[in-house]
Amino acid sequence: MYRPRVRECSRLSRRAVLGLTAAALPLSATTPASAATVIGGEQLARRGVQVRGASGLPEKLSALSWLIADCASGEVLASFNAHRRLPPASTLKMLFADTVLKKFDRTERYTVRDSDLADVPAGSSLVGIKPGITYSVEQLWQGVFLRSGNDAVHVLAHMNGGIARTVAEMQAKAEDLQALDTHVVSPDGFDHPGQISSAYDLTLFARHGLKDADFRGYCGTRTADFPAGGKKTFQIQNTDRLLTGAWGLRTYDGLIGVKNGYTSHAGNTFTGAATRGGRTLLVTVMHPAEGSNAVYEQTAALLDWGFGRGRSARAVGTLVDPLSEGGAKASAAPARNAARAAAGVSSSGSGGPSAGRLVEGAAGTALLLAAAGAMVVKRRRRAVAAAGVSEEAETPKGPERSKGAERSDGAADATEPGGRHRR
Repeated sequence: MYRPRVRECSRLSRRAVLGLTAAALPLSATTPASAATVIGGEQLARRGVQVRGASGLPEKLSALSWLIADCASGEVLASFNAHRRLPPASTLKMLFADTVLKKFDRTERYTVRDSDLADVPAGSSLVGIKPGITYSVEQLWQGVFLRSGNDAVHVLAHMNGGIARTVAEMQAKAEDLQALDTHVVSPDGFDHPGQISSAYDLTLFARHGLKDADFRGYCGTRTADFPAGGKKTFQIQNTDRLLTGAWGLRTYDGLIGVKNGYTSHAGNTFTGAATRGGRTLLVTVMHPAEGSNAVYEQTAALLDWGFGRGRSARAVGTLVDPLSEGGAKASAAPARNAARAAAGVSSSGSGGPSAGRLVEGAAGTALLLAAAGAMVVKRRRRAVAAAGVSEEAETPKGPERSKGAERSDGAADATEPGGRHRR
């Protein structure tokens, strides 16, 4: 059994800021057309923990949303606010890979231009791509999956016809996968107003991606040599701590991927997959109250439950199949849920835009600040005080060190060495 070894706490004010940021977004950006649709079954739209026929779920799951599912059957074994819409951070790169990965042969080579990197957001996690150096497509994808490099994402996006085209294709892919909680603003997952997804959707992205041998190979690669110019290389390491055992965590037996993410506003997010006894389980954990290792600890605890007591669980929903692969289009939600969605209220009680997002002007801001303040006070009483930083902080082993606020490993620990990275 996996036992958590490190517990850390990120700044709670980050979560209050996230709520205020989401509340300030226009409804068009936070409420996809699917608001009145139940994807995967009506029970997944309910608030709180959903589980049937099994007990012993892990205690102290502090994530705002989580889900565990059987990869082969698509059965959702348990969930908590499965359709709650939250910033995905770099876990959105799974959808980027689902969209772009098969467009280029892995042996194809490309010489990077200055314009390919001109629109990388300041503060991004970087693998260390330099203009004038020629990279193989395989190396670019290693930069995406191992180091969560936004520079690698932008190079591939420009190869694909540009950022705008790639974003449009990602949105179309999400709709084909019936990931209707997702709104794509950038291909890299960096913080942008209106960029949201859900634990349900991220699990769909992972399940679809793992059907592809290249996707599966990249997300499970621990280390790789990356070009530094001329004949020089430097080693990059995967920032998935359950895969590599970094920062005080043990590797998780049977883990095969998939993707972690962290930004200052999104907090920590992770989708993981593991195989034991011929069974593969998928887990997505979004935004635990604690920082750094908590997202991995809670993922491991859910996987342990799924391979153990969760074997008796009866499905509370299902991961739907893509429309292009014969998947049945999701049916409309019950009338009461449709009415709530139309009013900006999530059918799960927390999954979509809340009534607070309809409030505008100074009065609305005051109410939101008061609510956020109360939330922070409550959580501060429960949490162990610890400093957080604004980016992921895995120490790069070469010139891939970035100087911004997005960290490359999903961490949030001010005591970690190295440059500050966000994913």
